[in-house]
Amino acid sequence: MSALEDLVRPSLARIVAPGDGYAPERGEDEYWGSGFFIAPGWLLTCAHVVGKGGAQVWRSRSPVGVTWQGGTTTGEVVLAKPRPEPAQASRGRWDFPDIALVRVHGADDARCIWLSDRAPTIPAPVSLHGWSRQTGALGLRHGVGEASGRDGKALLLTGALPVEGLSGGPVVDLRHGSVIAMNKGVRQTEGAAVPVTALRELYDVRGGDILHTVMREHDLHHLARFNRPGAGTDWTRVQTELRDPGVPGLTPAQRLHLYGHLAQLPPPSGPGEIADLVQEAKSRVVQSDFRSPFPEDLRTWREGAALLHGLRDLGDKAGRPELDLDAVLLYAAKAALHTVLARPGDTDPERLRDFTRWIEEQAVLYAQPVIREDIARLLDDVRRPEAPRFRGAVPASEPPSRTGADVLVDIGEPVYGERYPLSVRLLYDGRDVTPLYSNDLGVRRHELQEHLREPLAEALRLGDRGEHLAVIEAFLPRALLDEPIDEWRLVPEGDGDGAAGEGDEYEETDFFDEQSMPLGLRRTVLLRDRRRNAKPPIPEWRRRWTATERGPLSGIPLRGESTDTGHASGARREGRYGTLRRLSGSGDGCVPVFCGPVGSGAGRQAMDVALAAGHPLVLWRRDGHDHDECRTFHRSAARLLSLAGRAEGLHAHVRDLRIGASDPDIALSEGLTGRIAVLYDPPDRPPYGTEPMRPPPLAGPQAF
Repeated sequence: MSALEDLVRPSLARIVAPGDGYAPERGEDEYWGSGFFIAPGWLLTCAHVVGKGGAQVWRSRSPVGVTWQGGTTTGEVVLAKPRPEPAQASRGRWDFPDIALVRVHGADDARCIWLSDRAPTIPAPVSLHGWSRQTGALGLRHGVGEASGRDGKALLLTGALPVEGLSGGPVVDLRHGSVIAMNKGVRQTEGAAVPVTALRELYDVRGGDILHTVMREHDLHHLARFNRPGAGTDWTRVQTELRDPGVPGLTPAQRLHLYGHLAQLPPPSGPGEIADLVQEAKSRVVQSDFRSPFPEDLRTWREGAALLHGLRDLGDKAGRPELDLDAVLLYAAKAALHTVLARPGDTDPERLRDFTRWIEEQAVLYAQPVIREDIARLLDDVRRPEAPRFRGAVPASEPPSRTGADVLVDIGEPVYGERYPLSVRLLYDGRDVTPLYSNDLGVRRHELQEHLREPLAEALRLGDRGEHLAVIEAFLPRALLDEPIDEWRLVPEGDGDGAAGEGDEYEETDFFDEQSMPLGLRRTVLLRDRRRNAKPPIPEWRRRWTATERGPLSGIPLRGESTDTGHASGARREGRYGTLRRLSGSGDGCVPVFCGPVGSGAGRQAMDVALAAGHPLVLWRRDGHDHDECRTFHRSAARLLSLAGRAEGLHAHVRDLRIGASDPDIALSEGLTGRIAVLYDPPDRPPYGTEPMRPPPLAGPQAF
């Protein structure tokens, strides 16, 4: 038996039907699948494995049976994703991430695997582990293969493939000595596994904050085993043996101690908080402000450090090809200081002293002099957080932290019939654009929300930072300007946010959770004209935008026959040139207002004219209604524009109006009607498809 197999076996578990124990002769349905301990008392498996127990198990109302080297006990499903459709609750296809976290009673002494801290390098030699009854009798199964590629969220396997019963078992990277994935299933000649980075998706499930505790216990468990006298072999020592002799950079033992210290810090508030510190450390060490065009959805301090070990300066400017120790130690010092400044009451002083002492010792031994000085200054500020953060000049090569990002959603003109291509990007600092998702084949209009839901959720997580709440800017074809993007939700209506069952057994959604409430009730959602933004701005557009930024704002009918005196049935329709004459001659601070949809018909014709006349703001009602309601709508719009004062002021007042109109009692008492939509289309924002992309970071995974 290899050293790695010897480490994996004690952490393996069988997931079985609850009862007095497990005996194979009790029937095939008693055995559900495999699992493995990632922290004392915490087990990871596939969602479809625990899904065999039905809604009661999924919703933690009924236990699962767990048998491992330490005995037989029960556990409860704490987090799981995706929520199954009713027909999938016990059998059938399960989409990715297909992952579940189980709290196991009486397993606090369980041996645990080492979870990889970053996405796997492809190709990679791997071993597959778990329980199987492929040969008839239930037994441990171990095979060797290769992680050969990716397909969407799946890690593809060749050679040894997952077989029946192996689902939920670990996939071990034989080169680095870490668990990189979990067996899921097989299709034809290749297997599919769930990368351990899919754990990040569970943070957004209701109760997902418990993962911070789990990962903390994971790192402290391994540190304790490494430091325990006479404990025998452990993951860190095996990783050290796998590492090529003489390879510079962060060692497995250094990484373990670093992660143990980081585990004692309060968890980060979001991905942006970690990404800022990673970028600062990387830019300082490499002496260039490289920004990755593919941001990571980081959730823990350890994941930030993982992006830095293996960092290399390919130009070897400083005479050292390996710079990861400099970057990792600088990042650690920055994380310590950030925690002291942002969460002063949540940091244990004694553990913080231990951390800073460890950083200091490592920096003296391994860091370059200039980085050592930076670290010393940061640690001095950690010890005296009331003093200014930088008592000397800030190094010129260190860029300021990004304050957050906004989200660009681009829905293109239809292709292949009525299919709209999609993309989601992040806009940093109003200039740098980073792609996150694209679908060039396109989807039908009724599928837009379904296909954009997950990319939007990821983009908003990455964009929100500190007090910055990411704005959604949707570039739309004019036929889609009535699409209610502000009413979209990040989870389907009725989704129990990770809980599952059948029929009425689903949990009620927490409406005021960020994932559940309509986007426009919490954050700013801007509608922008895709066609106009593909060209240089015309002078009228710039002039009118300057006026609306300055204010005041006033309303003007988008169509001449629909005014604040009402929309008389059978009134003569204004022609295009009449509309152009009136809108072109209006004051630069005037905002066209229309009591009806603008994606087709008379509203679309008038919207085309308003855009040609350079109007950056348009206010309308996207839903159907009686003509008698138009007088009320125009007067409400005039009041809204007066209160807003200028373009920037519209956001809060539109949001307030939407919240009020969503409540029947408020809407009735205040005379609020309709589903309001706003075109908010400033010129001179970066063209969403023509920004210069920055080069990727100079990083490459190395043996550690």
